[in-house]
Amino acid sequence: MTEDKTTTTEDVVENTQNETPKEEKKEAVEETKKEETTDQKEVKAEEKTEAKTERPERKPFSRDGKRPFKKNFKRRPFKREKPEFEQKILSLRRVTRVMAGGRRFSFSVAMVVGDKKNRVGLGMGKANDVTAAIEKAARNAKKNMIKVKLDENGTIPFDMTSKYKASEIVIRPVTGKGLAAGGAVRTVLEFAGVKEAGAKILSRSKNHINNARATVIALEPISEKYHHEEKKRIMDRKGGRNFKGGRRPGQGGPRRTFNRNSVPKAEVKKD
Repeated sequence: MTEDKTTTTEDVVENTQNETPKEEKKEAVEETKKEETTDQKEVKAEEKTEAKTERPERKPFSRDGKRPFKKNFKRRPFKREKPEFEQKILSLRRVTRVMAGGRRFSFSVAMVVGDKKNRVGLGMGKANDVTAAIEKAARNAKKNMIKVKLDENGTIPFDMTSKYKASEIVIRPVTGKGLAAGGAVRTVLEFAGVKEAGAKILSRSKNHINNARATVIALEPISEKYHHEEKKRIMDRKGGRNFKGGRRPGQGGPRRTFNRNSVPKAEVKKD
């Protein structure tokens, strides 16, 4: 039994002696790796400094002794301009037209345009596309615009009645209750700048276009026709740019005027 114990203690000592050098080897490898990484970093830093020193200094480009133009790279905030008139669609319908080959569809739009001060207009537009129909209606409304004369409080001076086809409307001045109206009549009065008034549709008609036209007719005694002028833009077909006149700049040269004196006269032969 004593021999077995001695052998076991000797084995333990040998194992401990064998384990210690492995740990030392691991530590030595880690230290070498750290040294290599530090050396690599130092080499890269030296290369960068050498590259910077090797590059010659660039002189600023100057033409005729002037400083070069510096671009402004700061982004300026985009500000969208407010439109002159506000617009609202009263009705948008799809219209069908029966032809020999079949049905053709188009869109009809009725629109109210105004600045909510004293100008208002009603227009209609029809096209195969919705956006084109809306543009046509807005253009037509600006052509048929009226300027309404209101009181200081934004009210109507007296009672007004009108009838257009099947729609009958009554508008009365009211103070302290605001705008008491509904449907298409309210939109027209609101865009005209009426702040206090009472309106009622006497007929059973629910056609928004007829009701809106009846309100415009009712406002005629205190209004005058307003001519809205839009800036005309001439577009270049090739480049898509705006330019003055009917020709592209830099092409065709100046216009030549006809001069009769410059034409040589025909020689007449004498017998």
